[in-house]
Amino acid sequence: MPALRPFIRSALTLAVALLAAQAAQAQSLKELYEAARAYDAAYLAARALAQSADHRVAAVEALARPSAALGAGASTTRIDPQHFDGGESNSINATLSARYPIINRANDVSIAQARRSLESARAELDTAEQDLVVRVAQAYFDVLASQDTLATVQANKAAITEQLASAKRNFEVGTATITDTREAQAKFDKAVADEIGAENDLRSKRIALDQLVGRTGVAPKPLVLPVTLPPVMPVDVESWVGTADGVHPGIRRARVGLDVARLETEKARAAEKYTLDAVGSVGASRASGSSLSTLPGVTRTASIGVQFNLPLYTGGQTQSRIQETLLLEEKARQDLDAARRNIAQATRVAFFGVQSGQAQVKALEAAESSAKLALEATQLGYRVGVRVNLDVLNAQTQLFQNQRDLARARYDVLVGSLRLRQASGQLQPGDIDAVNALLAR
Repeated sequence: MPALRPFIRSALTLAVALLAAQAAQAQSLKELYEAARAYDAAYLAARALAQSADHRVAAVEALARPSAALGAGASTTRIDPQHFDGGESNSINATLSARYPIINRANDVSIAQARRSLESARAELDTAEQDLVVRVAQAYFDVLASQDTLATVQANKAAITEQLASAKRNFEVGTATITDTREAQAKFDKAVADEIGAENDLRSKRIALDQLVGRTGVAPKPLVLPVTLPPVMPVDVESWVGTADGVHPGIRRARVGLDVARLETEKARAAEKYTLDAVGSVGASRASGSSLSTLPGVTRTASIGVQFNLPLYTGGQTQSRIQETLLLEEKARQDLDAARRNIAQATRVAFFGVQSGQAQVKALEAAESSAKLALEATQLGYRVGVRVNLDVLNAQTQLFQNQRDLARARYDVLVGSLRLRQASGQLQPGDIDAVNALLAR
């Protein structure tokens, strides 16, 4: 029986050649991220919300600026003619009034709250952007992993097909039993089922990526071979955890929440304090008619002054509000502590996940080399009669499974590295460039 090694090598070479041809017109991770950034509804909604925060702050800041209002009215009055001054009078009036808050602690606190909330909106946008980076990278490498799985399944099927043909020929000439043929047929049938499943999985992964970036027929660029995965830097997990406390969007939001809660307590206490406003108005009215009590003509008025207001008794409403805000402040403080703990835990899990993934890649690389040697030895043993057909089939299946698992592990490490930076709050769109550099040009 001819050795299968050249056949397997040619099958894999064909698969790699097809992927290379596809990569010539494929898109890089960075290209697809930019496409998703202009298309993904979740990210665009977060960006619109963050932009609206600027206008919300501007609206609240108006509390510290002067305000003016124009009022006008017209009326007709009829008086019972039985009285001595009976008749009808008409009047038209217009008033322009203005107010400028001189002292209003509640308004000052509301403005401070709005400005702090602006930081929360920016943190929300950072969270959405980091999430988009990870989602695009995950969908991108899911497609590559499915392509690799399909390529290895097809190469395995091709090798089994040759092995099945060889077993049938040997049975016909009487050098092998029917068992070899049936074992090869069973492996072939399983390979056909695996190929159908791999094709469907690849189709599903491509649909998901297309939907994410708003394009059709997206073809990701594969990794450059040989693959060299970047190390995790820094190598100390506590360095990642320490950095997260200062930059993570979740912690920033929780910290803003605590600041806003404290300011809410100040606002509640400000309800007990006085306010002082500068007020002014100018007006004119014109009267006419037959009533003796109405002086016809135009009357003009103008006034300017200050208005002082001090709450004396609110029925306990202010004190109850202060107690409520103090408890809400404590809740915000506990939310901040919980955010810090959860983010620290997630960062540690992500860090050790990447480390474990890198170790798994090295182990699978060694397993791939061992599986190749084992297949060669099994093929030699089959030719000299010390191994049976099933041994060859199992050895080649093991090789293809190792190659599939190795490719998947590499992709998991790359996505895991991005997830680690996301978990620690350090992920930036520029981090895609490091992963993009590992792809085929």
